[in-house]
Amino acid sequence: MRLYVGLIHYPVYNKNGERIASAVTGFDLHDLSRLARTFGVRRLFVITPLEDQQKLAERIIRHWTEGYGATYNVLRKEAFDLVSISPSLEQCVREISSTEGGVPVLVATDASRRKSKGLTYHEAKNMVRSDQAVLVLFGTGWGLDDAVFEEADYFLDPIEADRGYNHLSVRSAAAIILDRLVGKYH
Repeated sequence: MRLYVGLIHYPVYNKNGERIASAVTGFDLHDLSRLARTFGVRRLFVITPLEDQQKLAERIIRHWTEGYGATYNVLRKEAFDLVSISPSLEQCVREISSTEGGVPVLVATDASRRKSKGLTYHEAKNMVRSDQAVLVLFGTGWGLDDAVFEEADYFLDPIEADRGYNHLSVRSAAAIILDRLVGKYH
C-alpha cells in the first residue's frame, strides 16, 4: 500500500470564505500521526508555508522523536516518525514522486458534494490497494481552497450523516475516511 496523507493549512478557507493559512495544532499532529501509524500510511505531510508554524510543528515532532517524549512514550514516537513538514502541496508531491518513482494520485476531501471527478469510497479503496501511490488531502480551517481542488485528480465523496449538520473536525473526518479506505471491516 502506497498511501500518503496531506494535512493542508494553506490554502484553506476561513468561516467567511476567505483564503487563509490556518494554524498548526498539537491536537491535529498527535491524532493524525497516530491515525497514520494505525492505518499504515507511509507519510503524513503537514503542509504550511508559514515558517513560524513549521517551527512549531518541528518542535512538537522533535519532542516525541528525539526528546524526553521519545523515551516516555515509544508508541507516540513511532507515530511521529511518520510526520514530515512541507511548505507547499507542490513540494509534497515532488517528495512523494521522488520516493515512489512517479506522481501520486491526488484525492481531495471536502464536506460538500462535488459534481465532477467524484470518487466513491469503494473506488478509492481499490485505488489505495492497487500499486498506485495515493495522496489523500485533508483541509484545516473551513476546508480546502478551490485551488487545491483544481490540482486534485479526484474528490472523495463527503461523509454524510443525513442530519442537516456536517462540520466534523479534520481529525474525526480523517479517522472515518482512513477506516473506510484501509480498515479491516470495510
